[in-house]
Amino acid sequence: MTNEFLAFAPISAAPAVDPARALLDEMMARVGVDGLAAALADAGLLAQVDQHAAAVRDALHQAGRQIDADGLAAYAKSIAAAAERMGRPVPQPGFAYVSGSAWLAAEWHLMRLVAVCMIAESAGLL
Repeated sequence: MTNEFLAFAPISAAPAVDPARALLDEMMARVGVDGLAAALADAGLLAQVDQHAAAVRDALHQAGRQIDADGLAAYAKSIAAAAERMGRPVPQPGFAYVSGSAWLAAEWHLMRLVAVCMIAESAGLL
């Protein structure tokens, strides 16, 4: 079966996928978009996310990691894996909290991941 409208490019021309950025994109879709939108509408929530972001930066610094796509992705992956082991998986895209009050009561791991997304976004990694 062929389709005359399909365009075929050599495999070597396909852009390389950066696994770290792909993971950060996934976290943004799962919790970052909704969490950051809620935080921008609520100063108290934004302050909490800022505190989590400071803790993320400190943790990366103490581990000798850079605050770059690789460091943030490794941190996010470890938080998500620990949450999964505890029976608290990261929500799928479109299923995170949407209200500021719900985010204010969100579990620690979700707030940490929103903070990772905030750092990644402000660093131009997404």
